[in-house]
Amino acid sequence: MFDFAWSELALIAVVALVVIGPKDLPRVMKNVAFWVRKARSIAREFQNNLEDMVRDTELEDVKRDLDAATRFNFDEEMSKTIDPHGEIKQSLSAPELANPLAEPPKPPLIEATPEAKAEPAAPDAPKPS
Repeated sequence: MFDFAWSELALIAVVALVVIGPKDLPRVMKNVAFWVRKARSIAREFQNNLEDMVRDTELEDVKRDLDAATRFNFDEEMSKTIDPHGEIKQSLSAPELANPLAEPPKPPLIEATPEAKAEPAAPDAPKPS
């Protein structure tokens, strides 16, 4: 964590021995050790919580991917790939192609003009050749 050399640690120990005194030094060292342990446990807990959050986030991503994979509709995706604009489906669903064995639709009847209605042809009259 911190980059201390042995010579620096020895200098700190000598200064602490002089400043604190040999009588109170064991009690001070015990308190320092307690606070160092407490700081390390807090740092470890913080790091574990961060790792849990990262793991949860990754699991949410995996869950989202799995949900997307389970909602996959093969028929729909294939029709989007093969016929993206729906032209083939539209041409196949035309009424004349709906039943290929059915009779073709009959042409609409044409009504006679008013002149043709006024002069009915005589059934006994000979036909011109």
